[in-house]
Amino acid sequence: MPDRGGGPTGPRIRVGRPSRRVRTLLMTLGVLAVLGMVFTMFAGFWTDWLWYRSVNYSSVFTTTLWTKIGLFFVFGLLMALAVGVNIWLAHRLRPPLSAMSMEQQNLDRYRMGIAPYKKWLLLGITALVGLIAGASASGQWRTWLMWVNGVPFGQKDPQFKLDVSFYAFDLPWYRFLLGFGFAAAILSVIAAALTHYLYGGLRVTSPGARATAAATGHLSVLIGVFVALKAVAYWLDRYGLAVKSSDFRATDNWTGLRYVDANAYLPAKTILFCIAVICALLFFATLWRRTWQLPVIGFGLMVLSAILIGGLYPAIVQKFQVQPNEQAKEAPYVEKNLEATRKAYGIDGTKVTDYSGTSKTEDKTTLRDDVGSTASIRIMDPNIVSPTFQQLQQIRNYYAFPNNLDVDRYTKDGKDQDTVIGLRELNLAGIPKKNWINNHFRYTHGYGVVAAEGTNADAQGRPVFTESDLPSEGNLGTYEQRVYYGEKTTTYSIVGGPQKEIDYSDDNGEKTTSYKGDSGVNLSNPVNRAAYAVAFGEPQILYSGAIGEGSRILYNRTPKERVEAVAPWLTIDGDAYPAVVNGRIQWIVDAYTTTNGYPYSSRTTLGDTTADSLTATNDNRAVVAQQNQVNYIRNSVKATVDAYTGEVKLYQWDTKDPVLKTWMKAFPDTVKPKGEISKDLMDHLRYPQDLFKVQRELLTRYHVRDATTFLSGSEVWQVPDDPTNRSGNAVPPYYLSMKMPDQKAQAFSLTTTFTPNGRDNLSAFMAVDAEAGASDYGKIRILKLPTNTTVNGPKQVQSQFNSQEDIAESIRLLRGGDSEVEYGNLLTVPLDGGLLYVEPVYVRGGGLKYPLLRKVLVTYGGQTAFENTLDEALNKVFGTDGATPEPPDEGDTTTPPPTSDNPTVQQALQDAQKAFDAGQEALKENDWEAYGRAQKDLEDALQRAEDAQAEAGRGGAGSGESKPSASPSAKPSGSPSPKPSS
Repeated sequence: MPDRGGGPTGPRIRVGRPSRRVRTLLMTLGVLAVLGMVFTMFAGFWTDWLWYRSVNYSSVFTTTLWTKIGLFFVFGLLMALAVGVNIWLAHRLRPPLSAMSMEQQNLDRYRMGIAPYKKWLLLGITALVGLIAGASASGQWRTWLMWVNGVPFGQKDPQFKLDVSFYAFDLPWYRFLLGFGFAAAILSVIAAALTHYLYGGLRVTSPGARATAAATGHLSVLIGVFVALKAVAYWLDRYGLAVKSSDFRATDNWTGLRYVDANAYLPAKTILFCIAVICALLFFATLWRRTWQLPVIGFGLMVLSAILIGGLYPAIVQKFQVQPNEQAKEAPYVEKNLEATRKAYGIDGTKVTDYSGTSKTEDKTTLRDDVGSTASIRIMDPNIVSPTFQQLQQIRNYYAFPNNLDVDRYTKDGKDQDTVIGLRELNLAGIPKKNWINNHFRYTHGYGVVAAEGTNADAQGRPVFTESDLPSEGNLGTYEQRVYYGEKTTTYSIVGGPQKEIDYSDDNGEKTTSYKGDSGVNLSNPVNRAAYAVAFGEPQILYSGAIGEGSRILYNRTPKERVEAVAPWLTIDGDAYPAVVNGRIQWIVDAYTTTNGYPYSSRTTLGDTTADSLTATNDNRAVVAQQNQVNYIRNSVKATVDAYTGEVKLYQWDTKDPVLKTWMKAFPDTVKPKGEISKDLMDHLRYPQDLFKVQRELLTRYHVRDATTFLSGSEVWQVPDDPTNRSGNAVPPYYLSMKMPDQKAQAFSLTTTFTPNGRDNLSAFMAVDAEAGASDYGKIRILKLPTNTTVNGPKQVQSQFNSQEDIAESIRLLRGGDSEVEYGNLLTVPLDGGLLYVEPVYVRGGGLKYPLLRKVLVTYGGQTAFENTLDEALNKVFGTDGATPEPPDEGDTTTPPPTSDNPTVQQALQDAQKAFDAGQEALKENDWEAYGRAQKDLEDALQRAEDAQAEAGRGGAGSGESKPSASPSAKPSGSPSPKPSS
């Protein structure tokens, strides 16, 4: 036959099966890929199990794991059965084949296509929905454990007279079951409807009946189940009104029934429940009647009723009954909200006392001695002096202190003293040479505690250390100083094996050590090494020669991480703090139990209420549970983490908290009884800051006890912004040993101030007894200032400091050159009916980039002082420095000549600058003799400048005015430690 292809033909290519070698290779690669994925999943599970076992909390891991597995299989199987049985039933009820319409002819192709795979398709669909439902249900393990282990609160809600545990533990589980039932009903309806349509039970375009009797009955029952579940939802919604958030009085966190809820929504929900039950029965009746008419009418009636009764009627009640007389209508429900909120947040025992805000004593000199007995005024601000600790006590670059230090109490000479404390933690960014061995084997831990008096500074403005140097020595005695677990320790270390660790360095060189604790996971087992190599993505763990017999891997090393892991049901405070307890460094962590199911109690977002100027500007202060909304909170657990062994201990602190009791039933033997807290540990426990911040935010509104005042909004307060910086965030609370007017002696307290809403004057002062061992621990006291007088608030006091001419001139001088002025915590102390404000002022600049205390600002009763020391400032304010202070004459415009125009002062400042520069050069050369001479010259020059300025001031303004103090412009405002950092 002739060639009809139109061109030459090439060789024919035969496409055959791959060779056996290729098939074998592909199969091998596939098997290896599957094994790799399986081992990766196994590695995550296995390393988690090993870690929990290493901290002796394996019961937490197993309880959580089995609960998740149980929920996964139970609810996954239920969902799979619900969908699978309805698909099977719809297929079983399919009509016999009849004359084919065009619609059925098109569907027939699909029926024939899936016919060989029907069983597999059914299994695949049911498995998919089962997996999704099971995964969703496993995430409800907390809800399940709280429901099955729930403990009664012993308190009933005012509307339904049910125990609070119903709302906190039962209702969330019932809502989950209801949601699961809705999902199963909807998926079953969809699956059944598609199957009926595919096999002819439902027809869209075919002539005749649109649905067979079997399809009608089947789908009607499923829709009836859905409507019955809706009836249950309406019934539960009645109880949900007690914990429902609503927008009331410009706040969206109001919880509980209001007038419209009790008198419109509650009866509406009951009526809708009855209608839904009738509608569900009508759908079930189609099994006999085989018609959609009545069910459809019933369903339409239910929808219309939901709109009219559930939506329109409450709106009419709100518009025409509540709004014209809101105060009278809402008052009974506001009172319930007030009582419940105060109980839920532990502020029901708050004592509010009227306070005049002005001193009653005319002769202020008699108050000078009262200051010392009223408060131990802390001039070392733990949020400012961390760089000073870093410079003077870092010793080596691979150590660091947290950005915010902590305040604790330690005994010195038999007397409790507020102490600023921090740990010299590991800082990997400062190690000389970074590599895998150095990062994870040699540099493994920090070393020692550094502590300083909170109420004192030396002559150069530096902290007065009570524990310092390396190894640390001082008043804390002998203790294990190595810090393997800390706030800055965020990477893993491998210790205890053949590779020695750097312990610390001194004049005799580096000291090495090997970890002797039993913390961490043993890596001697090759399976463990392989699992961690995969889990950490670090293959060297598998084959490194630095790992051998005795090697242990330490990870999850921050106190917060460890407590969160062993107690995942707790909410952790944002600030862990260290303490030396029984010869060990222990991190103390406050933990909370919470719920958002306390009826009538208003909700708060923890992330918002615990944020302040410190959490906004520092990385080691975290806010609590950023988006977590709660309406009940208790500091129910005090936890400790050993800085050497990493051992975690949980102690029951609130013995009455039903939420903690519930979790203790779910996880037995994980929380130790309160009686096991040692006295040494008890001495360092304190009232937690985050709980205090939550409570103070609530008390801006809930300090009032009557509904009328609450509704009027005339007594709403606010937490003022921090006046010492420009962050625009709330002022943080401050720990301070002080005495409130009704107390006989000082108590370690946590304090804050309030201002009226939208104004800057002071409205109240709040303090809580923070001493854990005290009989009044946790007692909140509020001093309420009169509304008809104006008492300066923190922002106004700060503005007064900044605007006073002589102080402003001194601040300008302190800022000379490249120096910076930093304001410390503005402390407020009630004293003789008035309020004493104290603020330390720090200067950093020149070659020394760390703050030193240079001045102290004090104001009381309209008198202000800005002096070198706290004693000098107090003496000046209270007129005990030889001259009684007088208010400045408004008509007197005479001012001392500017310091910058005084030639004697200028010469002294120049000499001071030269001495400072000489000292810097001597420091670089390690010439301590020359450095000492330069420091002496610096002090002499500063003294000459101050004397000359004081003389000029006396000649220009009279002895009654405050004089600025000289300070050299290029920062001779401090000197480095004799032990500079390496």
